[in-house]
Amino acid sequence: MMTALKQWARRLKRDAVAVWLIARDARTPKFAKILALLVAAYAFSPIDLIPDFIPILGFLDDLIIVPLGIWWVIQLIPPALLEENRQRAELMDFRYSSRWAAVIILLVWVIVLILLVKSFSTDVLQSPFWLK
Repeated sequence: MMTALKQWARRLKRDAVAVWLIARDARTPKFAKILALLVAAYAFSPIDLIPDFIPILGFLDDLIIVPLGIWWVIQLIPPALLEENRQRAELMDFRYSSRWAAVIILLVWVIVLILLVKSFSTDVLQSPFWLK
C-alpha cells in the first residue's frame, strides 16, 4: 500500500513539473497553456487555497485540486507533447516555489476576509442581536 502511494505521489510530482513545462511550451494550445500555468502555480505555491492546518480540508485540496487540474491539462494537450514533457520532468531536479501564486492566493484570502467582515458588520448594524 505504501509503495503504491509513494509511486502515485512521485508520478503526481513528475506530472506537476511536466504541466509547468507544458505551460512554457510554445506548442501548447492557448487555453491549455493558461490552465497549465494556473495549475502549476497552485501546485508549487507555498500557500494553499485551503491552509493545511484546517483539519481534513487542508489536505483534501492537495489531494483533489492538484490532480484534477493536472488531469484537465492532460486532456487538453496532444499525447506526444505530454510524453515529451514528462520525460523532461523525469530528468529535472525540480525545486520551485511560486511567489506570484502565493501572492494571488493571499489576495484571495484577504478579499474573502474583507467580504466576510463587511457582511458580518452589515448584518450586525442592520439587526443588532442585543436589541431583540
